[in-house]
Amino acid sequence: MLEAAYALSFLTGLSLVLLKLSMNVTAPRQWTLQQTVTDAYLTYEKALAQRLPFADLLDGDSPWPAYPAKSVEVVSLGRLPGGNAIEGRVIRTRVPHADNYPVDGGKGTIADNPAGMRVWNFQSLLVYEIGGREYVKSRTVVRSQ
Repeated sequence: MLEAAYALSFLTGLSLVLLKLSMNVTAPRQWTLQQTVTDAYLTYEKALAQRLPFADLLDGDSPWPAYPAKSVEVVSLGRLPGGNAIEGRVIRTRVPHADNYPVDGGKGTIADNPAGMRVWNFQSLLVYEIGGREYVKSRTVVRSQ
C-alpha cells in the first residue's frame, strides 16, 4: 500500500511538471500567432489606403481625416485557439507634405512644387494588448496626385 502511494505521488508530480512544460511551449506560439494576425490586419489597412480613389481619401468623410483630427475604430483582428478574441483599435490620420500648396495643407510655393503635386501620408496605427501590455504597430502609405 505504501509503495502504491509513493508511485501515485511520483506520477502526480511528473504529470504536473509535464503540464508546466507544455504550457511553456504554447505561450510563444500564441505570441507568434498574435504578431501574424496584427501584421495581416495592417496589410489590409495598407491595401485600403492604396486602392481608394484619391478624391475619396481627401473627402470630408474620408477614413483618414486631416491631422490633427483622427479617426478611432475598434476592430476584431481574429481569434486565438480556444476562441479568445484579439481586438485592437485602429487610429487613422493623414498628414500633408510640406511642399504642398497652402490650399492642400502645405507651405510650398511654385518654386518648391512647380508641378503642383499633392502628396499625403496616410497613417494607420494599430493599438492592441497582449498580457496586460499595450503595443502599437503602424503603416504609412504615401500617395500623390
